[in-house]
Amino acid sequence: MEEAGADFGYRGEQLGLPEDGPNSLARPGRRLGAIAVDWGLSVLIAYSLITHGYSQATSNWALGVFFAMSVLTVGTIGFTPGKRLFGIRVVALETGTVNPLRSLLRTVLLCLAIPALVWDRDGRGLHDRLAGTVEVRA
Repeated sequence: MEEAGADFGYRGEQLGLPEDGPNSLARPGRRLGAIAVDWGLSVLIAYSLITHGYSQATSNWALGVFFAMSVLTVGTIGFTPGKRLFGIRVVALETGTVNPLRSLLRTVLLCLAIPALVWDRDGRGLHDRLAGTVEVRA
């Protein structure tokens, strides 16, 4: 892509990622699909924990389930159920694997929502930038 005489390259090039195929930057549609699956799963789990029907308490429980699921799964195996379904994994830029502390930071920022809505030119959310992680295709 060339604009105003500047060559910006492809998304992920500055991060040392391939342009396409495995380990290339995961596209926004896949990432949004994965988070929708994870949120839906969290709501179902929270709903099953609360027997008196859907309420504001269910939303709060769903956020807690989403938080715990994200921290535990990304911090150990590198993906959530939704990410696995969409062929995405989270990696640390320096080491390749996401440790539990980095996963905790990333998930706290993701649950705040605003950092996830602020993207850089490579398509990484602020939560990924601050945690030093990136979502790539598996």
